[in-house]
Amino acid sequence: MTPELYKEVALRRDVPEHGLKAGDVAMLVELVPGLPGQPQGAVLEVFNGIGQSICVTSVSIEDVEPLTADEVLSVRPLSRAG
Repeated sequence: MTPELYKEVALRRDVPEHGLKAGDVAMLVELVPGLPGQPQGAVLEVFNGIGQSICVTSVSIEDVEPLTADEVLSVRPLSRAG
């Protein structure tokens, strides 16, 4: 199931170059067509706990999933790759 644009999604894998972990929440801001035989891409904007944008990154659409009603959000400190 393809997540909807401008909806929050959860990462299914770590994105170490931005200090992101599987389970972190991001906003899906753009879908990018994949090359033949490759999955579609997803451009994500990530916000900190007070709503400030901290990065924009792209991953495979397979690396994100829609949020569901049986999940709860949490917070953690951001530690960027050094």
